[in-house]
Amino acid sequence: MYNIQMDYGWLSLIPPLLAIFLAIATRQVYISLFLGILSGWIILSDWNVFAGLANSIDALINVFQDPGNTRVIIFCALIGALITLTQRSGGVQGFTSWIQKKNIARTPREAAGLAGIMGFLVFIESSISCLISGSISRPLFERLRLSREKLAYILDSTSAPNCILIPINAWGAFVIGLLESEGVENSINVFIQSIPFNFYAIFAILMVLFIILTFRDFGPMKKAEERARKTGKTIADGAVPVVSDEIISTEAKKNTPLRAVNMILPVLAMIVMVPVGLYITGDGNITAGTGSTAVLWAVIAAITLAGFLPLMQRILSFREIFDLSLKGISGLIPLAIIMTLAFAIGDTSRELGTGIFVASLADHFLHPDFVAAIVFFTSAFIAFSTGTSWGVFAIMVPIVVPTAMIMDASLPLCLAAVLGGGVFGDHVSPISDTTLVSSMAAASDHIDHVRTQLPYAMVAAAGAIVFYVLFGIILH
Repeated sequence: MYNIQMDYGWLSLIPPLLAIFLAIATRQVYISLFLGILSGWIILSDWNVFAGLANSIDALINVFQDPGNTRVIIFCALIGALITLTQRSGGVQGFTSWIQKKNIARTPREAAGLAGIMGFLVFIESSISCLISGSISRPLFERLRLSREKLAYILDSTSAPNCILIPINAWGAFVIGLLESEGVENSINVFIQSIPFNFYAIFAILMVLFIILTFRDFGPMKKAEERARKTGKTIADGAVPVVSDEIISTEAKKNTPLRAVNMILPVLAMIVMVPVGLYITGDGNITAGTGSTAVLWAVIAAITLAGFLPLMQRILSFREIFDLSLKGISGLIPLAIIMTLAFAIGDTSRELGTGIFVASLADHFLHPDFVAAIVFFTSAFIAFSTGTSWGVFAIMVPIVVPTAMIMDASLPLCLAAVLGGGVFGDHVSPISDTTLVSSMAAASDHIDHVRTQLPYAMVAAAGAIVFYVLFGIILH
């Protein structure tokens, strides 16, 4: 076992838990996140409030010192330009009309199924999966009176759970790299062997399939669906969507021919450019590429094409394209602010050693038969507290690999527990970037998405824990 010296101990839990509690209780995400950051830096500044405030502001600025963070924030803002261009050029309405003519997604169940299939097929990157599926499905959900909360849930639960089961994307490459750095031989084989044991990811996907096929909702989601079906309100009264309604309601230009190609081609460009970007940034190795760079290139390519097509068709002028792009970007500034705050509170938690402290607590409860179950729970709590699954992987893999070897536990099973726990904690955390992108793609209120998704995620997690205990006993 590793003997890790903790400087702040349980105090390191205050910032993320305070932010999460306040966000859920008050629905004021911005203030809640900042107060979480402020509390962390007050602790780090030896309880000096003024120094903590100054350091909190510096923490927000320092977010942009990380190129990956900056690329993700810019990427999220640029998505607004893609939304307005494809809508104003008649692409979104054209695609919806094409779906209707082809008798695709005529019923609520078929529309939900289309969203699930699209989310499952686009496995290259979780954010791209959410955005593509959301852009295609959102008009259908609005027309068929399906709640935005349900769309956000489907997007969220078919993105990260799906991506973590695939070795040939940025997620798989990152995990394989962590295993190699721990000296694990045939690391890609270990990752592949872990896939059948990634019970949370599998159960989360199966849960989506069950909900789509049966439409038997429960908890807050049931109320959201009843509201949408009976009143036509796809979002609750008083709710604040991550994407402004002004962007979502942008209509096609008057007397514009509604052409599905004006949406389909930009979306296809975004899909194609992700592996191309991974290939280029990975020097010919797609699994070694930089995910944040690839998705930024992808959205720039999509916006370029979304502007070029209506320009060549004489639907929009260059000035209109420029103004619409700025309008779309401005509409997603709230999301960019939330992302900045989320990254900053993650950095604050790392400064306090939150993840390492929580991981070290598991040492006191480890038993060979229950290693995987405890690892799953620990990874989930870290991801919930920090809002990042990849950060969990970076913290837990170096701890779990030697632990599994020393205690003669199954390494693929323990690795799967880390990956599944990270995805679960990321799912239920309101400060998670993936959860935020899902809310954005569905134009849902962010806290409503977290609340309605939580019961479904908990059911999948409960099943995963049972299976980790069972297989921990069988494989030991």
